Amino acid sequence: MRTKGIDYMTFTGWIDPPSDVLPALAGEITCEVAVVDGGLGGMSTALRLAERGVDVVLLEAEFCGHGSSSRNAGQLAGGPGGAIQMLDILHPRRLPSVVRFAENSAHFVESLMERLGIECDYEPTGNVGAAVSRGQMGRVRRVARILARCGATVEVGTSAELGIPRTFVGGLLEPVGGLMNPGKFTLGVRRALLASSARVFERTRVEDVQPSGNGVLVSVPGGRVRAERVVLSTNAFGGQLSITPKRLASPIWVTEAETAPIDPARLAALGWTSRSGVVTQHAIMQNYRLTPRNTIVTGVRRLQRGRHPLPPGRTADESVVGGLLDGFRSHFPSLGDVGFERAWGGWVAITPSWLPVAGQVTDTVHYSIGCNGHGLGQAPTSGS
Repeated sequence: MRTKGIDYMTFTGWIDPPSDVLPALAGEITCEVAVVDGGLGGMSTALRLAERGVDVVLLEAEFCGHGSSSRNAGQLAGGPGGAIQMLDILHPRRLPSVVRFAENSAHFVESLMERLGIECDYEPTGNVGAAVSRGQMGRVRRVARILARCGATVEVGTSAELGIPRTFVGGLLEPVGGLMNPGKFTLGVRRALLASSARVFERTRVEDVQPSGNGVLVSVPGGRVRAERVVLSTNAFGGQLSITPKRLASPIWVTEAETAPIDPARLAALGWTSRSGVVTQHAIMQNYRLTPRNTIVTGVRRLQRGRHPLPPGRTADESVVGGLLDGFRSHFPSLGDVGFERAWGGWVAITPSWLPVAGQVTDTVHYSIGCNGHGLGQAPTSGS
C-alpha cells in the first residue's frame, strides 16, 4: 500500500521475502525435539540441536524470519532492555547477570555471523543512549553508574565526543554491539538451518501443543508431530497457544520507517562520525540509525498493544508514522525536507519484569519467549 509517497510494507523494508519457501507439513512424523516458530530464537534452537545430532523438526506459520527478527531497526544492543534505574530497584541482585547476558549476547551474534559466514552489513559501532536536555544527561549519568557497577563497558560524553548528531546534548555509549541489516542476518541463519539436518516445515501454523504419554503431540492443519520434547519459541505469538503460561509477555506492535536516500554531504554535516545507533532517553524512546544506502531508519516512539489472535498482514499506522516523522524532523532540522520512503512494523514480546523469560511448562515442554525489543542479540543466544 502506498500513501502520501510512503510504501506501507506488510513484511519488512530490509529485504524481499525468500523465493524458496518450503512446503507445509502433511501427514504424521516423529522426532526427538519439535521447535515451534521460526524466528531467530526458534531457528537458533533448531540449528544448535541439529549440530549436536538431535533429530529436530521446526514448524513455522509463514517462512523462517517472517516476524520481528527481520523487521527491527538492526541495532545489535550490548545492554539490557527496559528502564535500567527501575531494573536496579526491582532486581538489584539479578541485574549484574542480566548485564553480562546482554553483552555476551551481542558477542555471540558477532561470532555467529563469522561462523556461519553471514554478510549482513555489520558495523561494530556500538549504540548511544542519547540525551536531548541537561535533565536527560543527569539520567544518563545515573544509568552509567548503575551499569558500571554491574560490570558493563560504558562511556558518557558530549555529542561531539561520542560522534553523534549535534542536536543531541550527549549520551551514554554502549560500545558492545552495532548495526546490521537484520533481514540479511535472518536469511543467513535460515540458510544455515536449511543446510543442516533439521527438518523445516514452513507455511505450517501450529494449532495445538499437548503432552501425550511420554512425549508431546503437536497438531497442525495438515497433520501432526509426535515429539519427545517441544520448545516454544513463539515470542509475541505465544499467547495464541493454550499451553503457553499466561501473562508471560504482552504482544506490542513496533513501527519502523526509512527515509529516502540523503545526499552524503548532508549526512556528513550532521557530525555523525561514529555511525553509532542512537536511542533517545524518553520514556518511550525513538531510535535512529544510518544505513549503507545513505538513509536513516527510525522507529518506536509509540507502542501499540495487541490481543490474540494477532491480525495477519498488518501494516504500520499512518498516525504512528506521522509521529515518527515529527520526531525525525525535530532531531534533524537540517533534513526537514527529507521524507520517508517506506514504513513497516512487527510484533515484539514485552515481559512484565522487562527481563527475558525462559522455562518449562512441563517436563517435556520448554519455552523461550520475550526479549523486550532486544531479541536481535538475545533471541539467538537464548535459543542456542
